[in-house]
Amino acid sequence: MTNPKFRRSAFAVVAVALVSAGACASGGGAAMKASDASPIVSVDPPTPDPRVGLRAGVDDPGMALWNLRLVSNTPSPEGFVGVTNSDLAFTGNYVIQGNYNGFIVWDVSNPAKPKLRKPYLCPASQSDVSVYNNLLFVSGEGLTGRIDCGSQGVPEPVSKDRLRGIRIFDISDFDNPKYIANVQTCRGSHTHTVVTDPKDSENVYIYVSGSAGVRSPEELPGCSNLSPEEDPNSALFRIEVIRVPLKAPQNAAIVTSPRIFTGLGPAPQRTAETQGRPQNANRPQRARTGPTQCHDITVYPAVGLAGGACGGYGLLLDISDVANPKRLTAVADTNFSFWHSATFSNDGSKVLFTDEWGGGRAPRCRATDAYEWGADAIFTIENGQMHFKSYYKMPAAQTEVENCVAHNGSLIPIPGREVMVQGWYQGGVSVFDWTDPMNPKEIAFFDRGPLDASRLTSAGSWSVYWYNGYIYNSEIARGLDVLELTPSPHISQNEIDAAKTVVYRQLNPQEQPKMVWPPSFALSRAYVDQLERSRGLSADRIAAVRGALQSAERQTGQARRDTLARLASELEAEASRSRDAAKVRLLVDSLRQLNGP
Repeated sequence: MTNPKFRRSAFAVVAVALVSAGACASGGGAAMKASDASPIVSVDPPTPDPRVGLRAGVDDPGMALWNLRLVSNTPSPEGFVGVTNSDLAFTGNYVIQGNYNGFIVWDVSNPAKPKLRKPYLCPASQSDVSVYNNLLFVSGEGLTGRIDCGSQGVPEPVSKDRLRGIRIFDISDFDNPKYIANVQTCRGSHTHTVVTDPKDSENVYIYVSGSAGVRSPEELPGCSNLSPEEDPNSALFRIEVIRVPLKAPQNAAIVTSPRIFTGLGPAPQRTAETQGRPQNANRPQRARTGPTQCHDITVYPAVGLAGGACGGYGLLLDISDVANPKRLTAVADTNFSFWHSATFSNDGSKVLFTDEWGGGRAPRCRATDAYEWGADAIFTIENGQMHFKSYYKMPAAQTEVENCVAHNGSLIPIPGREVMVQGWYQGGVSVFDWTDPMNPKEIAFFDRGPLDASRLTSAGSWSVYWYNGYIYNSEIARGLDVLELTPSPHISQNEIDAAKTVVYRQLNPQEQPKMVWPPSFALSRAYVDQLERSRGLSADRIAAVRGALQSAERQTGQARRDTLARLASELEAEASRSRDAAKVRLLVDSLRQLNGP
């Protein structure tokens, strides 16, 4: 039975699976000043919640920050204002922001003052973006995208000019991106996922998720919307895998179309018997009326797994053979309307799925909306099976004019913890700790008031990700936000400093990287701070360990090595008596790594 603490109401709804938010929203204007709102720093959430009742506005909305700082806000450039901003990808000092009119390249060498490097007009929904070396991949699914990037649309029902699939650009020169190829698919690309294969250095792969209807075979030969029983080559009930030869990306092509939905029937509906609990969904079903496509797939190559958010199901996939992913298991949840995206814990032992109830177009965070609906569901992974643990939802009640529901986010590399930042459209940005999968807890937030106080208009956080020390938020209507964690009772300065030692050359959040922390005094101190928080060591012992670390940092050569070795040996002997033995051992390992081989 669902934990009572997750209940706000019990009113009935009819859940309809919808696609991601795509309505144009008002935007542009002057950048909002970071000084317009000062963050609240505290251990307990501020009461009353400052997110409730914020002033509406495009350029001057009310803002609320808790344990986060707004570093900058930069409006969309001319030609992109008023058009939906979508996903983000990162390379070097650049953020690439998808937009339904194309993509925007921002230079964030100075996060306080992002500079526009290149706006590239090439309309198509959703324009989700990913990078690999000098290649940029952009999704196109709608009917108006053109092969030539024209803005006049495609009025004909069948046209050789229509683009539905993946565009490929060479971005070796950001000022002059070269459109080098496209790979057309039968259902287009709503989202996509770049996948690297450790056994194949010659190619990179793309998993394509297309949720639109099947296009006419007159437009793209081979497209069929018949059931697989009627046509074994049906474009339904499958994903596409594209292989991109790195030395000849213009030759990119679909190489497989894995049918990862075989045997899945219709997702179960909420009943008195199921009581909203997730269910194992691997039992063979007679009727082939389950999902016909995924919305989004997050891959985690370091552990050989992927999480497929596929309409009515959450799938766990084996990607050890990258070109041929296979379903290990699937779960359904009668509280979920539309499984949207996934995030793994760093060790791969847990996975979090989001529910985009209302398709991102509806207000789903009202005081009358049940906590479990439009939320995250957290599972542990054991022997290839997923086991439900709890829900998490941004907890501040939003209004009828704010589209709000769970959307895209990523882990923040706080060592020894699972801390995630996530966008909730006009519910804002929420940072929460789900180290304990049974008890996720919000520890920071950022929110603005509605875009328009008189009507429901699409805006807010589409995607928000941590990248090299900062948090970047793709605001649907207001451009690009840069945020930064502030030290608080929940996250110490040492934990923030340790997080900043994890530096990426490139980042596609849907290809989740394994976070590895190089040896540093900040890392060891972060573990000490966590032991103080968990009371894993006594206050006197915490003080002594901090003193020893301070002495070691001031020392050099053999004196430093002796101090660190002595401290590591002492703590190793104490670990078994600690209430947080695992964290003490992480501290010991960090000290020995800091001491060198």
